[in-house]
Amino acid sequence: MIAVEIAQPGPPEVLRAAQRKVPEPAVGELLIRVAAAGVNRADVLQRRGLYPPPAGASDIPGLEVAGVVVRLDPAVRGIAVGAPVCALLTGGGYAEYVAVPAVQCLPAPEPLTLEEAAALPEAFFTVWLNVFERARLREGETLLIHGGASGVGTTAILLARAFGARVLVTAGSERKCAACRELGADEAFNYREVDFVEATRRATGGRGADVILDMVGGDYPGRDLAAASVEGRIAVIATQGGVRAQIDLGLLLGKRLTVTGSTLRAQPVENKGRLAATLREKVWPLFGSRRLKPVIHARFPLGDAAGAHRLMESDVHIGKIILTV
Repeated sequence: MIAVEIAQPGPPEVLRAAQRKVPEPAVGELLIRVAAAGVNRADVLQRRGLYPPPAGASDIPGLEVAGVVVRLDPAVRGIAVGAPVCALLTGGGYAEYVAVPAVQCLPAPEPLTLEEAAALPEAFFTVWLNVFERARLREGETLLIHGGASGVGTTAILLARAFGARVLVTAGSERKCAACRELGADEAFNYREVDFVEATRRATGGRGADVILDMVGGDYPGRDLAAASVEGRIAVIATQGGVRAQIDLGLLLGKRLTVTGSTLRAQPVENKGRLAATLREKVWPLFGSRRLKPVIHARFPLGDAAGAHRLMESDVHIGKIILTV
């Protein structure tokens, strides 16, 4: 099969097409003929040599795909050869075929194309785990999303609105802010022009956000504490602004705040399988009613993965970037 590998750590040009052996599905796994793969910030970090794959994972980048099942372990139940699926991976998505544990697969929602389905797993697993489970967002609460125009950010807007939350976002341009409002965000703040702490306080009548989804890190967690409500929950899921933070413990204690963090890629298969089952029960029915649809900014052929990475690093995209196979 053709796969895109990382020749050596470096710029997008180190991504190169290569011949690889089609993987064999192990016990509990199935083989997918890939139609499309999602591009994520983690892929960029891996290409730069900053985010190595977990032990035993493929060195080929790519954490999510959609396609058709072409082979499966006989022990696998509930999925048939020929079924259109999307899947969360620990790696290997930039390829024509990928083997993945069956429990990490979900049926491709019928209203969506396979390209659209490829935009779902990484963002939907991430948002559900961090916003709805770890940070316990509830109907009627206010969610503040940093990076609202990203793939995870646009997904968080859609899911939070679908489950009855009020949504505030930060983004880096008026164009991005407008796109977030169009998706359903109640208010969007250009972080280059306004202080999101003050903007959040104004938007909530001084109360603050009940839940904050932080993909920035750096000095943001300290400011999140100021923007959060009493009993607020802050979920940190990335560190684009740096891994060091200084926080006011007085605010943490006085507001009785919860700060949580997690990564998804290295979690056990059982955890990912549980998340997949929860999404299938609680979220997947919303696609049938057309209440959810992923935002796709651009599509690139698999052979131009470098172009997709250049777009990702330009930070002008709104929503997901997809590789078509």
